[in-house]
Amino acid sequence: MYTHNGKRFLSLRSALSAATFFLVIGFGGGLLLSAHAADTNTNLSGDAAEPSNVDFSPVWKAWSILNSNFVPDAVASTSPIATTTSALDQQEVWGMITGMADSLNDPYTFFLPPQQNSDFSSDMSGSFDGIGMQVDIKNDVLTVVSPLAGTPAAAAGIKAGDQIISIDGTSTEGVDVNTAVNEIRGPAGTQVTLTVVRQGWSAPKDFKITRATINVPIVTTSTEPGGIFVITVEEFTSNAPDLFRDALRSFVQSGDNKLVLDLRGNPGGYLDAAVDMASWFLPSGDVIVTEDSDGHQANIIHRSLGYDVFNKNLKMAILVDGGSASASEIFSDALRYYGVAKLVGTNTYGKGVVQELFPITDTTSLKVTVARWLGPDGLQIPHTGLVPDVEATTSDSMLQSGEDPQMQAAIQLLNH
Repeated sequence: MYTHNGKRFLSLRSALSAATFFLVIGFGGGLLLSAHAADTNTNLSGDAAEPSNVDFSPVWKAWSILNSNFVPDAVASTSPIATTTSALDQQEVWGMITGMADSLNDPYTFFLPPQQNSDFSSDMSGSFDGIGMQVDIKNDVLTVVSPLAGTPAAAAGIKAGDQIISIDGTSTEGVDVNTAVNEIRGPAGTQVTLTVVRQGWSAPKDFKITRATINVPIVTTSTEPGGIFVITVEEFTSNAPDLFRDALRSFVQSGDNKLVLDLRGNPGGYLDAAVDMASWFLPSGDVIVTEDSDGHQANIIHRSLGYDVFNKNLKMAILVDGGSASASEIFSDALRYYGVAKLVGTNTYGKGVVQELFPITDTTSLKVTVARWLGPDGLQIPHTGLVPDVEATTSDSMLQSGEDPQMQAAIQLLNH
């Protein structure tokens, strides 16, 4: 537990995933979260000291000018800042914090005002209203990391790697993830139009998608011919470890010794979940991932909890693709490093930084990049992602016809 000024509190350490954070459209940023206490250099009572080396007088001068002179457009009567003076003041406070975060030019660092903060918390439970996909800013373009299986985004044909150039006709050039999420989100039953550029297309295409209430099937099991047991993990939510334990119990009871873990399209989630789930395959003390804070605080080393229930007869393959991000990459990197499993598929997303969710008020938070995360070999996951041991590609047309070359490659590997 970290402390500051004698006060103690818990926060959530996240790595969006990557990616991007999981709101009502799905995920944004390749989310990776873990429960840690945090020293935020502030506290919830609001008594943080003003930095002695910063002149805040321009801020208060601007505040005074705005409050003395701003006249809201009468036409925009529905604007929240056009209602009351107190609402305007509060909106300005949120705007200042948003501006500070934006000034760092980091797509994973942003402010969560009350509604977005509430959405973030509820969405990590595995149920949300939206279209069901993860987005991120990649190469300065709003990009789909992965649509979640069985969601409106997936049903409409949205694919990992799609670049979203406009939302309801408004360009996404220069947009941050938080803003994009707010524009795409909305109640179930409403529609949003995304204009998408995809590699191989000669022109952009519009996707009109109806939002829905989405309950994500976090962990599912199936079997393939020849005694191959398959566990699919859609994301590393807070309840994923318990569901994964139950799936592993079914695997053991099946009598099979060949396991395929499908992490394709898994954008991440809680770091603690990834550590817990990896611990079923690793002895106590094995390093799973290290958080390197670049000297701001001592590095945090996450080690196996040592469940380690499988003997050397286990043969395991992990399916990955460009939608496998953050916690998925941590899990996959660790199990490959220790020789437990081989990776099959295409390069993973490539997200090697950690975010922390700091409470600002009871209803708002600030998500900040606070560290790089390093694999057991001490190296950061490259931006190009993890390279699989066995490369295999599965197209949409193949899946529609019942073919899955990546799954077949994993089965062939295990039967070899």
